[in-house]
Amino acid sequence: MSRPIAVLGGTGPEGFGLALRWVQAGETVIIGSRDVKRAQDAAAKIKARVGGNAPVSGEENTAACAEAKLLVLTIPFEGHANLLKHIKPAIQPGSIVIDATVPLAASVGGRASRTLGVWQGSAAQETAELVPKGVSVVAAFQNTSAEVLNSDFAVDCDVIVCSDDPEASKVARALAARIPGVRAIDGGKLENARILEQITALLIGLNIRHKGHAGIRITGLPSAAYQP
Repeated sequence: MSRPIAVLGGTGPEGFGLALRWVQAGETVIIGSRDVKRAQDAAAKIKARVGGNAPVSGEENTAACAEAKLLVLTIPFEGHANLLKHIKPAIQPGSIVIDATVPLAASVGGRASRTLGVWQGSAAQETAELVPKGVSVVAAFQNTSAEVLNSDFAVDCDVIVCSDDPEASKVARALAARIPGVRAIDGGKLENARILEQITALLIGLNIRHKGHAGIRITGLPSAAYQP
């Protein structure tokens, strides 16, 4: 993929891990943050791990949106709507927004192993309501362990991708497949994102109970289903 990827929330564990993996795969990544210094520091950490010429930089969120038409949201749910309202004027026409947000109850002081009810049905559907017209929204990466992404090991996890735009879904699946160990699967329409978000809460509960870093694998499908 030749287009730059803006990872908004890329200073957090999930966003940083995704940015790291894509930079390692040769993608150009812009880390977005409310604080440009934090974004630049995160980019410097990736350069230290990958190499000084690694194609990664750090920008404030709106500046990152102005430089990329492929945006990945990896932010806590409590800041989800506010961030989207903040960046909306900077989102370029024809952009694709890949949302990995999960509305965990922990964001309002509850348990991390359960999700909050979202009026639109899911965080990704809330995104679809808040982005400018003509911007495609994809739900993906909710079930991918931040700890594993930040490790040196292959990611033993399938990424289920949901979107109402088939072409945007293809872009997201190709991006997921750039991460070693990941298989990307078309999960249907964006409304299925609510299921992905609930699976994350289940995985967190399993991790707490068994002290691991659980992911999911889908079995029994023809090999073509796992091709991006």
